[in-house]
Amino acid sequence: MKLLLVVACALVDADRRVLLAQRPPGKQLAGLWEFPGGKLEPGERPEACLIRELDEELGITTWESCLAPLTFASHAYPDFHLLMPLYVCRRYEGIPHGREGQALKWVRPRDMRDYPMPPADLPLIAPLIDLL
Repeated sequence: MKLLLVVACALVDADRRVLLAQRPPGKQLAGLWEFPGGKLEPGERPEACLIRELDEELGITTWESCLAPLTFASHAYPDFHLLMPLYVCRRYEGIPHGREGQALKWVRPRDMRDYPMPPADLPLIAPLIDLL
């Protein structure tokens, strides 16, 4: 089974809410809410990938020193196994906006279970509740 490495970010605002993005129509798992992030390019480090993805998806800039690893998800989908480290980021420049047409919502971790999410994202909620 193929191993897919995807990196995700819990972007935290001053009110201790986390940004969720809704997968746009036409993408796999469309309509579900997820943490921003994406697949690593060949030879790319996870932190560099996350900095690139946050710029591409949300139009914000952050730095490696502002990314703190929190936990990870390991989830078997039918045709691949997903390994997804989750980083927390509290410092960034810019105002997040959906550059790929995706809806965004700031959500308190304790309320995240009210949003339909991909199965791999669900185990990441409890560590965020503990942290925030």
